[in-house]
Formats: sequence, C-alpha cells, structure tokens
Amino acid sequence: MEQKNGSSFTGFILLGFSDRPQLELVLFVVLLIFYTFTLLGNSTIIALSHVDPQLHTPMYFFLSNLSFLDLCYTTSIVPQFLVNLSGADKSISFGGCVVQLFISLGLGSTECILLAVMAFDRYAAVCRPLHYTVIMHPRLCALMASASWLVGFANSLLQTVLIFLLPLCGRNKLDHFLCEVPPLLKLACVDTTRNESEIFFVSVIILFIPVALIIFSYDRIVRAILRIKSAVGRRKAFGTCGSHLTVVSLFYGTAIYAYTQLRNNYYQDEGKFTSLFYTIVSPMINPLIYTLRNKDVKEAMKKVLRKDSDSR
Repeated sequence: MEQKNGSSFTGFILLGFSDRPQLELVLFVVLLIFYTFTLLGNSTIIALSHVDPQLHTPMYFFLSNLSFLDLCYTTSIVPQFLVNLSGADKSISFGGCVVQLFISLGLGSTECILLAVMAFDRYAAVCRPLHYTVIMHPRLCALMASASWLVGFANSLLQTVLIFLLPLCGRNKLDHFLCEVPPLLKLACVDTTRNESEIFFVSVIILFIPVALIIFSYDRIVRAILRIKSAVGRRKAFGTCGSHLTVVSLFYGTAIYAYTQLRNNYYQDEGKFTSLFYTIVSPMINPLIYTLRNKDVKEAMKKVLRKDSDSR
C-alpha cells in the first residue's frame, strides 16, 4: 500500500478488543483451549485417515484435506491473536499482514470449493452407488482436491493484490483482530467503491457457485433417498450426508453473511464476532461433527486405542 507522504511504513496496529481489557483475558483463555482442541481434533482425523485402511476412501481423502486446511487456517490467525491479547503490543508487520491475509483468504476460498467437491462425492455415493468407485477414481479425487487449492489461492492472490494497491496515507490502525478485507478497505484514503465491487464480484463467484453446486447435489440426493423404500436404508443414506451438511451450513452461513456486508455498513463488534466464529469456532467443531456422527471414524479410533492398550 502506498503512502502519501513517502515515509516508511512498518506495519499495522490490530486494535481487536483492546478497548475491553477484561474481555481480552477471557478471550485469551477460551481461544487457547479452542486452538488446542482444533489441533488435536483435526490431527486425529488426518492420522486416522492414513492409518486405518477402512478410511482409504474418497470421502475420507477429502475429509483429511479439510482437516489439514482447518489446521492451517486457524494457525494462520490464532497464534498472532494470542500474542496480541497477552500484552500491550498489538502490532503486526506489513509483511505479516500481507501473508496473513493471503493465507487466510486462500484457505477460506479453498474450503468453499472443497465443500462443493465433497457434496459431489456424496451425490455419487448416494445417487450412483454402483458406479461410485469408477466415478470417484483416485486420480479424479486428487485432481479435484488440487484444483480446489489452486483456485482458492489464485482468488486470494487477486484479492490481496487489489487490497494492498490502495493508498493508506499513513493510516495503520486496523479495527479488527486480524488482517481481513473489510477493515483494510476502511483504511484506504481514496474512494474504494470500485475495489469493493471487484472484490464483491470475485467473492460471489467463490461463495455462490459452490453453494449452487451443493444445493444441486443435495436436491438429487434427497430425491434419491425418498425413492428408497426401506426406512433403514433412508436413515443410512441420510447419515452419510448429515455431517457434511452441518459443516456446510455453519461455514457458508457465516462466510456469506460476512462478505455480503461489503455492500452494507458492517458493525465493528458484529464483524469481529462473526470472524471469530468462522476462523476459530468452526474449525474446532468440524472434527467433533464428523467424529460424533460417523461410525467409521469411531471404529477407527477404537482400533487405534485397542492397539495402544495391547502394546502396553
């Protein structure tokens, strides 16, 4: 970002919740607990997906991608936030801010696409069970996962460049706890209407096209399930999709709400708490959703625990 007076620009001040010192202490403890559970939960799913042969399927390949993504996503934000909460220094370097925005945007965009890919996997499993192994070939799974990461970070690169080309005129106080698009736009000392329109347009593509694909997939899935005559069969089919649908609802609900606010007045505290949810809370509860609702993961965990106890 350019400076009007040509002076060197060292970084930003992340104000976060600095106007509420007591809340900062509570947030530090809560976030430390949440972050620990996020690391444990997502690492467990990745490890189980590699260790247990029963989980060497497309569904768990994509789930391990999602868990790795959530690990990276939270790690790109929480450590810096914890440091800022624990002391008087609320600064982040210019390079650190660029990297944080690029990584968090890239991972968030990748998750949007990956959730749509996972919906297609559920569609193939429920609507095309006899051809499932042919459709979801390992090479296709790897291609779809790679495309999700590539498109996600390409979008992030575009948005990051658009943001940091804006002149700040010496402004460096970000009224947020992380480097994110809406508060960075507010720092600009020029009219950002065009930039907001460009970013909003890209966000619509990244958010709403995957949502449309997910809705299409689940429309077909529901129709296929309703044609199943057996009540046990219907429950089993719904069970394979329930966890994914819950994760989709949580992630897209908050993400769409946050980015549609680019067109409206985004209340400061409301924006911070919304960001807290989809950057910290959602990655923590995703493993719980998949573990509590999934018999395969539970069985894999029991096997590992039994092996561990037998080895002793």
